Amino acid sequence: MRAADLLALGTATLGEAWPGARLPGLPLRPLAPGMTLAGPAFTVRCRAGDNLALHRALAVARPGEVLVVDYGASLDSGPFGEIMALAAMARGLAGLVIDGAVRDSARIADLGFPVFARGLDIRGTTKTDRGQLGAVLRFGRASVEPGDMVVADADAVLILPRNEAGAALAAGRARAAREEEMKRRIAAGETTLAILGLMKEA
Repeated sequence: MRAADLLALGTATLGEAWPGARLPGLPLRPLAPGMTLAGPAFTVRCRAGDNLALHRALAVARPGEVLVVDYGASLDSGPFGEIMALAAMARGLAGLVIDGAVRDSARIADLGFPVFARGLDIRGTTKTDRGQLGAVLRFGRASVEPGDMVVADADAVLILPRNEAGAALAAGRARAAREEEMKRRIAAGETTLAILGLMKEA
């Protein structure tokens, strides 16, 4: 199973199709329109105001992984910016999801490195706290374990348990096929009331 296959379905389809999908429920938005990402989570717990843990993560994360960072929802500093984005791209990482702020947003957008963040802040950080790599995170309403699949687009950030990603993909594809049939019937003139069997309720 490829991460790109999950991303092609999108978070709305996967979230509807798979009951085990987890939504953090955090105000995380892409830095630029059209940013998307998918890949296994590399989890980081980073003390607010310090970004040493992020530097450590960039040294060991593997190609295709998504940095999922618990920054304590802090918007008082920007622990990730253009230089770190370049470092992440050099390692082949798939993107960053952070419950916190970042900086250099326009430059990161120009690079095309996908970042989903709570906000922006230009203030710098110290580099003294090692944080935790590979921890199980409580990420808003969702838990995130290392290796869980992260899918993010304009609609949402979605977490799929790593041992359920294949089944979620199959369920998502089945839902997408049903929706394609609905589109065909709508184009042919049918109403959504009729297609969904809601005539009695109307």
